[in-house]
Amino acid sequence: MPAKRARGRVLRPVLGESNGILKPGRHSSARCQKRPWGENLNRDLGGCGPPVVWEGARTGRGAAVGRAQSAGPPPTHSRPRLPARGEPGGRRGELGGKGRVPAHARSREGEVSEQKRAARYRREPLGRARDEGTMAALLLLSLLLLPLLLLRKLHIWPRLRWLAADLAFAVRALRCKRALRARALAAAAADPSGPEGGCSLAWRLAQLARQRPAHIFLIHGARRFSYAKAERESNRVARAFLRARGWDARLGGGAEDERAAGVAGAAAPLAAGATVALLLPACPEFLWLWFGLAKAGLRTAFVPAALRRGPLLHCLRSCGARALVLAPEFLESLEPDLPALRAMGLRLWAAGPETHPAGISDLLTEASAEVDEPVPGYLSAPQSIMDTCLYIFTSGTTGLPKAARISHLKILQCQAFYQLCGAHQEDVIYLALPLYHMSGSLLGIVGCLGIGATVVLKSKFSAGQFWEDCQQHRVTVFQYIGELCRYLVNQPPSKAEHGHKVRLAVGSGLRPDTWERFVRRFGPLQVLETYGLTEGNVATFNYTGQLGAVGRASWLYKHVFPFSLIRYDVTTGEPIRDTQGHCVATCPGEPGLLVAPVSQQSPFLGYAGGPELGRGKLLKDVFRPGDVFFNTGDLLVCDDQGFLRFHDRTGDTFRWKGENVATTEVAEALESLDFLQEVNVYGVSVPGHEGRAGMAALVLRPPHSLDLVQLYAHISENLPPYAWPRFLRLQESLATTETFKQQKVRMTKEGFDPSTLSDPLYVLDQAGGAYLPLTPARYSALLAGDLRI
Repeated sequence: MPAKRARGRVLRPVLGESNGILKPGRHSSARCQKRPWGENLNRDLGGCGPPVVWEGARTGRGAAVGRAQSAGPPPTHSRPRLPARGEPGGRRGELGGKGRVPAHARSREGEVSEQKRAARYRREPLGRARDEGTMAALLLLSLLLLPLLLLRKLHIWPRLRWLAADLAFAVRALRCKRALRARALAAAAADPSGPEGGCSLAWRLAQLARQRPAHIFLIHGARRFSYAKAERESNRVARAFLRARGWDARLGGGAEDERAAGVAGAAAPLAAGATVALLLPACPEFLWLWFGLAKAGLRTAFVPAALRRGPLLHCLRSCGARALVLAPEFLESLEPDLPALRAMGLRLWAAGPETHPAGISDLLTEASAEVDEPVPGYLSAPQSIMDTCLYIFTSGTTGLPKAARISHLKILQCQAFYQLCGAHQEDVIYLALPLYHMSGSLLGIVGCLGIGATVVLKSKFSAGQFWEDCQQHRVTVFQYIGELCRYLVNQPPSKAEHGHKVRLAVGSGLRPDTWERFVRRFGPLQVLETYGLTEGNVATFNYTGQLGAVGRASWLYKHVFPFSLIRYDVTTGEPIRDTQGHCVATCPGEPGLLVAPVSQQSPFLGYAGGPELGRGKLLKDVFRPGDVFFNTGDLLVCDDQGFLRFHDRTGDTFRWKGENVATTEVAEALESLDFLQEVNVYGVSVPGHEGRAGMAALVLRPPHSLDLVQLYAHISENLPPYAWPRFLRLQESLATTETFKQQKVRMTKEGFDPSTLSDPLYVLDQAGGAYLPLTPARYSALLAGDLRI
């Protein structure tokens, strides 16, 4: 037999003893040579014949087998030999030594061989079954992994990473819708003469007063109000307004009471569904008046507290107000407006016992004389859930405020806000936003009623007092507007900011740089950024906590809250349409106009004062003939993972050098400088230039000074040349609205003329690569075209 040399010893293949019985019809040396060799030699040959070992200078069978397995495959010309004497199946064996094996030994050897053969026959089916099961499992695993690999190849996997979170939020949203529908049906089936048969706000408060009467609903300073107390206070106010309507409970309504005609002079009784305006700060009395008006079947108009003169009269006329309730502390500043208010025929009340001018009575004193029993629900039950029950005025950043119509449906939907955010009834919510704004009233107060939680109401936000308040009241949820978080991170460190119970911050308008600083300093806590409009029919929730995102654009989310992003032309101010006249959806990473389909479930009610005020808010034939979409006026970007990020307002984005400049992008780049505390970016018209040049109003962070060299180096590294601000305006503080929105329109109109502005101004000298003071001489050179920007 051919031999193989290894380490000076002759190796030749021999049959192993452990499995020397050959299975009939399966042993063939040629067949064995055709099978591939694996790492485990005995396993690879197990189906063809007895295991093979390489025999050398043998000191023990175990050692020989070990050397055979580590020696690799045999030469191609070597083959296993038949059993030799002394081996099972051969003529020589251990029992017989030299010569023939005795008969009794052969008998015992045969019995052992038969037992081994039977054991092998029993093991082989089990082994084959295990092998087949393993192969089936591997095949199934491959089939499961194949779609994932294909999705990764097709760039779909980044979106599916968040499938579990998308599914969980969609299930939560559907449960909220189902619960709200059940509440509405229960109210519709309730006794009309009972409190739970009224409007959504009335029956929800009555329901909580019955279910959780002792639970604290409102904390304002040292005052605390339970749900039962809130119900009683609003019932008194409702009866006072019903008396002003001429409604008499003894007669079941319809009869004018003598006391009604004697209040506020000879004013006529309020008609059912009349509008009463509230001009009050954030305080408990604001809520009792609002709830009482709803129970009395009257509409409420939330007037921004800072409005006076022309804007105030405009708001009252636009919503058709028939009465006005104002705070006593506002009477002095409103004295010049009183003649005009009386000329409008308004019924005037004050919400306090202080001394009042003639013709103004104290509504709270009148309410305190009423009983606190519930009023019949049919007085506030709407004919349609789409009926208007409230007016909330827009911020007025682009002109005079407009009165957005709020329906009973929207009040009902807002009850689910905090449930969608993951809050529960044992939470304590910190609310320091104006109640005349949607964020404070509909999301903060109505959202709190939706889960039956506690709200800590602040008349004015104080960054220095915030964490002490959170510690004192064990606050767990903070509702913010982005500017409030920026105020907090700019505060010096304090002991109160550590060890708080705040676990969730919910709001809108939080910029990524402030977001990161806020979480790093005050965490661990979850930031849930949202997006929505007062008059809008779409909202987004960043329930994953992705930094800088305002929501998700997954197909699951769109199934619950449908919306789309379409291409928008900044130059014309119109959506881009294809040859068939339909809008074009954007691609990932491309800014697009956010639009939402108008339907019975998500309507757009427009504004009080005429349909022309809503012109431009509705888009028709967006994706198919006849469809109608609400135009949010906001540009958003959807990235490749399905996250939505706010890009800019359509009116704020401007063109310069043929490129679109997003004010938010420029502002975020500037705010990353440590010596800048606030930034407002907008576009200004420059004579002799097309489009608008970028201008930035800056507020320094104490005790820093303005470093123009570092500022120029920073923007040149982080912004494209067309986005560099051409003008800088240094201010002590930025002009904002009552809801902390920056005044871009006013700043644009003021321009950059150093002869009319007292603030320090700077201009970009592009040739010199620096910012220079904008003197009258340089201003004249710019207008003459001698200074290149």
